[in-house]
Amino acid sequence: MSKLFERLAHFDWLIFSICVILSLLGIFTIYSATRIPDYQGALISESFRPDFYERQIIWFVAGITIFFGILFIDYQWFKRLAYLLYVISIILLLLTIIAGKKSMGASRWINLGFFSFQPTDIFKITFLIALSSYLHDLKARLTASQILKVFLLFVLFPVLLIFKQPDLGSAAIIFITFFCIILIYGAESRFIKLTIIIGLISLPFLWPVFWENLKDYQRNRIQAFLSEEVDPAGIGYHIKQSKIAVGSGGFFGKGFLKGTQGPLRFLPERHTDFIFASFTEEWGFLGAVAVLSLYILFLLRGFDTAQRARDDFGRYLSLGITVLLGLYVFINIGMALGLTPVVGIPLPFMSYGGSALVTNFAMAGILTNIRMRRFEIFY
Repeated sequence: MSKLFERLAHFDWLIFSICVILSLLGIFTIYSATRIPDYQGALISESFRPDFYERQIIWFVAGITIFFGILFIDYQWFKRLAYLLYVISIILLLLTIIAGKKSMGASRWINLGFFSFQPTDIFKITFLIALSSYLHDLKARLTASQILKVFLLFVLFPVLLIFKQPDLGSAAIIFITFFCIILIYGAESRFIKLTIIIGLISLPFLWPVFWENLKDYQRNRIQAFLSEEVDPAGIGYHIKQSKIAVGSGGFFGKGFLKGTQGPLRFLPERHTDFIFASFTEEWGFLGAVAVLSLYILFLLRGFDTAQRARDDFGRYLSLGITVLLGLYVFINIGMALGLTPVVGIPLPFMSYGGSALVTNFAMAGILTNIRMRRFEIFY
């Protein structure tokens, strides 16, 4: 009992508070962006669902429950179960390809009847746990052959499965997260140089193959990023409306429930991919700075947690979680501002989506778990 109170004394209120604040801001923004204005009620089809925020509240409560549940488990148990969890998540990815629920041209969900979830969100955690466990046991600087082995074991097959769904954004983030962790862990400098050289040389040959395997809408997204006029009625329209929403917010914003881009349905995916644009329209530049500050604080806390972790497994796992969430934030906000291609990446804690929100709270719970136990002696 005394050890429990000692751990609770080291509970990280900053991480928890940031997660709760961002989630609540997301719920309010989802409500505002998906509401039916009184004078438009008769004009909007039944497919325009006004209950998104209610579902998000349920997932918010579930996320907090999982967050605190994780705190009662020593994170070393994740290391003991690392490879089993990884294999289970791979099986779920395979099931998604074989019998997944299709929506908007993609098969990313497994439908259990009473709810659907994205196995990719689960894989993100198991991938980081398995990779961190492997690097902890290795205890040596990575050679080129070892990096290739790790890549084949933990990255290549699942990334191909995720790309097949297709989910180009998540596949790219997992790929980038892997190399970031490898660089932080410590790879031979000659390998880094060789990888850059080989990548630059092979790019002209690999790009046509990559391009041919993209779906039409994925090609349109990349082309629209380079020029909005390439797909003016599709992704180009999304980007343009997102910029309008961000710009129309001005310095102070229009005010809560006074935004128009979302409720009047000018802005597509206003409660998911482009929730930052919906938020900024109502809260302006000041609101955007506040949200960015919260994300920066979270990332800094994540890196600090990695630095203070009691063992290498906790250190690599903290780094992986922080880098992965940081990439999601960077790419999503870049999408809203037209600085990165539109790849269907949600904004952590704020975007609508049950499996993503619960997974984000699970990762935050693991970070807090590692931080709470940093003073304990590891045997």
